Formats: sequence, C-alpha cells, structure tokens
Amino acid sequence: MVVEVVYAQAWDPEACVPWRPMSAEGARQRDAAGLPYVVAYRESGRKAPLEVRLVSWQDHYVGLWVYDAQGRRTYDLDMRLLDDPSRLLRRYSVAWYYTDPEMAEFDKACPRITVDLFPDGRGRRTEERQGRDGGSHVTSPRLRDGERWLDRPAFGEWPLFSAQVHGFIEQPAFEVAEAAEPGDGGAPATCWRPPRPAQAGPINELFRPGVRVTDGYHPEMTVVEPRRVGTLRVPSGLLAVSGPDIDHGDGPRITVSVPPGEYVLDEARVRFSYHCEWRDAEVTTTQPTAVRLLVSETPAATWEMALGPDDDPRLFIEQQIAGFDTAGATGCFADAGAWEPLIAHFERGMSRGESDLDGGEDIDDGSMFMLRTWDEASGGELMSFATTGDGTYPVWVGRSEAGEVIGVVVLVEGMPELLPERDGLPTDAAV
Repeated sequence: MVVEVVYAQAWDPEACVPWRPMSAEGARQRDAAGLPYVVAYRESGRKAPLEVRLVSWQDHYVGLWVYDAQGRRTYDLDMRLLDDPSRLLRRYSVAWYYTDPEMAEFDKACPRITVDLFPDGRGRRTEERQGRDGGSHVTSPRLRDGERWLDRPAFGEWPLFSAQVHGFIEQPAFEVAEAAEPGDGGAPATCWRPPRPAQAGPINELFRPGVRVTDGYHPEMTVVEPRRVGTLRVPSGLLAVSGPDIDHGDGPRITVSVPPGEYVLDEARVRFSYHCEWRDAEVTTTQPTAVRLLVSETPAATWEMALGPDDDPRLFIEQQIAGFDTAGATGCFADAGAWEPLIAHFERGMSRGESDLDGGEDIDDGSMFMLRTWDEASGGELMSFATTGDGTYPVWVGRSEAGEVIGVVVLVEGMPELLPERDGLPTDAAV
C-alpha cells in the first residue's frame, strides 16, 4: 500500500485541504526553525485524508488528527515537547465514536472519550457514552510510561499512526507529492493554528461607561461607571489573588508584584432591562461583571493571564485557563506578605460568623466585596469578593506600554461580547 504525503504551511479543517503545499525540503527547513507546518497522508481514491500531522516546535506542539471515510475527525491527539528533546508527552486526546454514517462531525450526541495527562503521572479519563449532554464517567487512567510518552521520530521518519484504524496490516510505503506553486493572499481564517490558552478579551471596555455588550442571554447591556468600593493596603509589594476558602498551607495561588502602597478596589458594572415574569413588567437592573485592583489610571496596553507556581504554559491546550480555585464562590485580593494571619482572620469571620471580629469587618454596601481583614503587625489587608459560582477563575494583569502593572482584574463570570456603537461603528476592542 502506497500513501501520498503532502507537506504544507497550514491545514484548513473546514475545507479538509492543505494550504500552501510545499516540498519536503521546505518543510524540513521549517521543522528545523521551529515554524508551523502540516503533513497530510492520503490514500488514492479516497477524498478525505487518512490523518494530518500538525507541527509547531516553537509552541512545543505536535498534533494528530485522524479522519474517517466521511471526512469526519475521529481522533485528536495533542503531544507536547517538554524538557527531554527525545520524547513527546501525549498531553490530551479526544476520540469520537460516530453511531451513524450520517452523524455530523462533532455532533453533541456522539459518544466520546477524553484523556488528559500530565508529566508527573496525574491524569483523567472522561467517558461520555451519550455525548456531551448525556452525563460522564471520570476515572484515573492507568497507563504505563510508554503509553504516556512517545519517542520523537526524526523528520521524514514519522509512521502512519492510524494504519491499524484504517485496516492496514503493516506500515505503508510513503510517496511525497510534488509541491504546487504557492498561491496569493493570506491563509483562510479557518486554517489551523497552534493551540493558545484563553485570551483576555476587551477588559478595558468593561470599565468604560457607555460601551454596549451582551452576555448571550440579555441581548443588550450597557457599561456604567465603575463602583469604587474601598482600598487595599499592600505594604509588602506582593499582591495575592486567590480563593481564601481553599487554603492548604501553600500560600496564595497567584501573586503579582506591585509597588508597596494602598490601592483602589472597584467593580465593573452593566445596566440592562428584562421582562420580570412575576411582576409582569419591564425591570432595569445593574449587575457587576468584574472586580479590579487599580494600580494606575492609565489604560492597559496589554492583558496577560497570571500563572501560579505550578503552571507550565507548554502544557496549555486550546482555551485553557489558569487561576485560583474556589469551592465557596469566593475570591480575594490580599497582601501576600501577611497571607497567613489575614487568612486566619478570614476563616474566623466566615466560619464562626463573628459580627465583632478582631482584625476584620463585614462589608454591607451591596457590592460583590463581602469581608475585609487586616494584620496589625504588618499593616497588610485582605478583601474578599463573591464570584458567581465555584470553579477556577483566571486573574488578568494589565500592563502599560512600558510593561508596568496598571491593574489586576477577576471576571466574576464570563467575558461579555462587545456590541457595535450606536453610530454603527465597531466598539474599540483593543486588548
């Protein structure tokens, strides 16, 4: 059996075709430089590829997509190059089991199995036998070291991983296709790109009155003036952002260096109207979208997701987040230099419900902030705030053009989508 090999700069999954095919030597040069390229494996007489390999060494990434005869992706393997250049971690995989030849690709009713692996041996296997909406069964995968890691083949020596899936008894012979002349224009928007972690979105606009947004449920919401709640003293110069209800004695989950000082805390808010069924009337209300520690009044030029001490960006899959965890729908800003005494005061105030707490006070002003504690010895303070639920919340750090921290933001729910301005011009969505 002969399999045709096509090298290209990119892959268009919507059209299921390579973009900008190139020679094997051109791909070899991109491979050596760490630049993205793809390899498609095709069988004569079959419209859909057998599999596609997607490579970007500069992103520590190799992907493998396997297709069935209907052109549907049946397997997606995400491999990562970490500290050992001779092997790849099988970081993340999804297998789809289509129950009907006519079932659409990635149909929500399609059974699937997801495996999430980490280099320290941790992992999770999630089986969804009735698809995404039919419940799931989660276990710890019991895999040998050789099943977690793959020896990295040299360029041009990669096997056809899906040979057995496609019924090949042995590895086929490969024939490299001739490269076509490169076309004009840029890559289609649908082309594959290496996985990226979650991006900040237009955080600046959440604090800019008059901006129109939607959360997908309410069709139109308008940003109003941020609500200034109070201040926070950070004499140590190290800001903690964490879930105060999950403390294992390891310190705060996220820390951000700021100049020692006292900083304003405020809330981003939106106003919207909706039909209240029990009142049978149109009601206008205001709700918060984010909380912020404001270091400078200068608008942020960029926003970045803050990482914890154990977060490795090389392991992040598409749209993955890092942040602090909470099991009590609570986060906090605090002085990391006084973390232990501040958390001790917080726990006393929350678990015992002490109204006259030594070293703390309830905040009853209708804001998302709920409890403030302080450490007399250092002068450091903690301000806790409510989130909209349990889970993991990213911490976004805004920086000036010079790279200085100008603010730290936690979205208490998801990022709303910007709507066009009234005059029909798009809202400025820069960072």
